[in-house]
Amino acid sequence: MREHGQYGEAHLFFAVNVPFSRLEDEIARLVPRLSARIVVYDDGDGIAEGAAVALKQMRYSDVYRLAGGAPAWRAAGLSLFAGVNVPSKTFGELAEHFFATPRIGARDLAARLAGKDDIIVLDGRPFTEYRKMNIPGATCCPNGELALRVRELVPSDATTIVVNCAGRTRSIIGAQTLINLGIPNPVLALENGTQGWYLDDLALEHGADRRHAIAPASAEIAALRERAETLAGRTGVRMVDAATAQQWLADTQRTTFLCDVRTPEEFAERSLPGAQHTPGGQLIQATDHYVGVQGARLILFDGEGVRAPVVASWLVQMGWEAVVLREGIEARVRAGSAVPPPPAGLATLPVADLARALARGRVQLVDIRASTTFRAGHLEKARWSIRPRLDRLGLRADEPVILVADEPGVAALAAATLREQGLREVRIHIGTPEAWRQAGLTVVATPDAPADSECIDFLFFVHDRHDGNKDAARRYLAWETNLISQVDRQERARFVFHANALKPGEQDHA
Repeated sequence: MREHGQYGEAHLFFAVNVPFSRLEDEIARLVPRLSARIVVYDDGDGIAEGAAVALKQMRYSDVYRLAGGAPAWRAAGLSLFAGVNVPSKTFGELAEHFFATPRIGARDLAARLAGKDDIIVLDGRPFTEYRKMNIPGATCCPNGELALRVRELVPSDATTIVVNCAGRTRSIIGAQTLINLGIPNPVLALENGTQGWYLDDLALEHGADRRHAIAPASAEIAALRERAETLAGRTGVRMVDAATAQQWLADTQRTTFLCDVRTPEEFAERSLPGAQHTPGGQLIQATDHYVGVQGARLILFDGEGVRAPVVASWLVQMGWEAVVLREGIEARVRAGSAVPPPPAGLATLPVADLARALARGRVQLVDIRASTTFRAGHLEKARWSIRPRLDRLGLRADEPVILVADEPGVAALAAATLREQGLREVRIHIGTPEAWRQAGLTVVATPDAPADSECIDFLFFVHDRHDGNKDAARRYLAWETNLISQVDRQERARFVFHANALKPGEQDHA
């Protein structure tokens, strides 16, 4: 239940982060079954107790608190892990060792590109990440799309394919995906991704827009589907029909997630009712962002029968019961949730009314935007806080409170907490520094306030690793490669690698 910064500094290996500041907004997506067993924990500061009460009010029936929270876990001699998406990243490191995924260093790749070798770089990250920085000349093809798009992007079997990401995991998984599919091309992972490129003093490209086509070439689909289904079969992935999927989704004894692994554009156009958008590459890279229940079933679907089987082939090796919906996007399946919706948002205060209220005085102004956003620019006399720490402000019950926010849902939850604490008049203002200045209000920046120790929503652990800080990049890469030495036997036992994932003839070296 801790905020993102606290969680990212030290958390249980399989813990899923649901910050108390947005608990009711996030929990239904991550835990859609009201009878699922939930264990909440905090920093030993009592936040979990309030979270457990909120969950029970939402009709979750099997809620526990970890006594003493994260400090008690550490005191018992058990490990806490820094970073985010730790199980997925650990899996990637283990996969590289198990499959002996071939790789190429940044300088070797730069030399081959400069020499005009027959080589292509495919960036396995989502397009928004790719546009921030990429290997010069690289084309964006997120990992979940590789199986479907590789032939349109790389028509020649002789072309060497290099897959990269920002660090390591998606480079490894992307390259190994193509190898497992039996693509005849030489395939390599770029060691340490864009960070490794930068650490070797090579220039990155910014704002590029090269990407795979939105609609795949239909002529290749049948052959690609056969290749994907063969790989899925080698790793034990099952196909289920719509009737079975609907039965599972209605099961009140076990959690099932309906996962649409297609592109954002396809999902926006249409999807199955109640399905969660889980782009295939990201579902592998950050499973804990989409799935909050250990031991859950994952029903994956796409529109052509290529992407879902390939993504499932990895998820089963990560220890999930991942299956493929046979009818795909055409299935008559609906996912539902009995979890009640979060509190309705309050009417927001327009900037003109905010200015008049501040001019009258006797207003308590509390800014609940991200701590780093507050530092960059906030209204004069505003104090920063976050939902789990509102009780530390010493707010007066007889004076109105105006919450300054940029997310209505988060603001509604904070307002409800203040009312529970006895504050009678709470208003919400959704605004920006630009709008405040135009209204004649004073905006100030406080680069050091709140102090780093108070910025519990911000993860300093990964700060600056993409922004020119070489020490931060080196520390991050060292952390990632060291993950496999931190996990114990029980944590490692979740992952079950299949030498059969490799095409026949390549299995001996795994």
